[in-house]
Amino acid sequence: QQFVDPGLKNTFYGVLRAAGLAVAILVQPAAGLLSDRSTSRWGRRRPFIAVGALLTALCVLAMVVARSYWALFAVMLVMQFSTNIAHGALQGIIPDLVPEGQRGRASAAKSLFDLAPTILVAFTIARLVRGDDVSLGLIALAGIYVAAMLVTVLGVREAPLDRPPEGSVAEPLLRTLGLLLGVAIGAVAAGVAAALVGAVAYGVTWLVAGAAEARLVAVGVGGLVAMVGTIIAGVWAAVHLGTGDARRHVSFTWWVVNRLAFMAAVGSILSFALYFLQDVLHLPDAKQATANLQAAAGVFTLVMVLVSGFLADRFGRRPLVLAAGVVAAVGTFLLVVAGNVTMVLVAGCLIGGGTGLFYTASWALGTDLVPAGEAGRFLGIQNVAGAGAGIVGAGLGGVLADFFNRAQPGSGYLVIFAMFGVCFLVSTLVMTQVRARAAAVAQPAR
Repeated sequence: QQFVDPGLKNTFYGVLRAAGLAVAILVQPAAGLLSDRSTSRWGRRRPFIAVGALLTALCVLAMVVARSYWALFAVMLVMQFSTNIAHGALQGIIPDLVPEGQRGRASAAKSLFDLAPTILVAFTIARLVRGDDVSLGLIALAGIYVAAMLVTVLGVREAPLDRPPEGSVAEPLLRTLGLLLGVAIGAVAAGVAAALVGAVAYGVTWLVAGAAEARLVAVGVGGLVAMVGTIIAGVWAAVHLGTGDARRHVSFTWWVVNRLAFMAAVGSILSFALYFLQDVLHLPDAKQATANLQAAAGVFTLVMVLVSGFLADRFGRRPLVLAAGVVAAVGTFLLVVAGNVTMVLVAGCLIGGGTGLFYTASWALGTDLVPAGEAGRFLGIQNVAGAGAGIVGAGLGGVLADFFNRAQPGSGYLVIFAMFGVCFLVSTLVMTQVRARAAAVAQPAR
């Protein structure tokens, strides 16, 4: 907010997120693929984790001295590159080292540490922020990156590969470029569909209510079609180009669609929460209210993470992922109609609970679906969901929010939050197409 016109803050934020996450889509599967084939005596994953985390810490420190939007933009692109070097390798740890029957609990532990900052940031780094000065918070964050890297590198025991897997690395590495192309193809196809549907919506509404209302309805309906269409078509095109044939990996592909739909919604709600509390509820201390909302959602997320790990190993992953989308959708629609902070906190708790179910069960399901020996590559490909979530949610959502806010201040956040609720429901619907291997419904570990 310090560097841009307040009236365009959502658009600039969306561009920043989208550009950085485009880098992530390319880098993470490439790093995962290279770590799959690494013969380093330190193991396949740890060298990538160490280098990526150290570079990320340096980028965080560079943000302290950024004095313009474009300086921040450049630092964020480099940080996405370095962060995803580490993440691409890190995601292979559970499939490499954990037996299938224990991956639900292992995924719960992973999710616990992934999501703990949602709560801890309110009591740690957020306390170091003084007005618009975030320097101390960024310095602390850089230190946390280095500390977490050291714990991982020194604590994980990997057996190095004696020799790299057979086959050339060039062809699958080049296919990683297809991921971004696939997302672009899907977005274009969804855009065409959105334009057609929006035109029909405009014509029907114009006959009933006039041109001004028709324009709003057309953009809203077209925006929803563009969002959902990009999620589905973008993933199928990306996985097809990234693997060579998405039809050979149907369940994996629908799993990625499910993750993108869910993560686009939950990540974007958290991203726009501050602006929602500022511009819709007009809270005098919106930053603290946002921290409280994140903490409340985080508590319920962590509680469900702890419970869902055991349940995923005992009863299977799919039922929990199905339930997660419904619970989060209910919370999101409650947020749309919320008129006070109490309702916002209740909505946040529901969204947080659904998120906790989702992160553990979904990741455990994914580790069951990836081909043996290619965990780094395929879990890197699924980053189309992690990175694409920001492009679809914040990128498209930011533009839509600004459009509707110009028509009626604050309305843009209500519109895009309703769209995110639909995305949660879409995530549940597509999960019905995922068929996990029989072994994925694991027996209790002996």
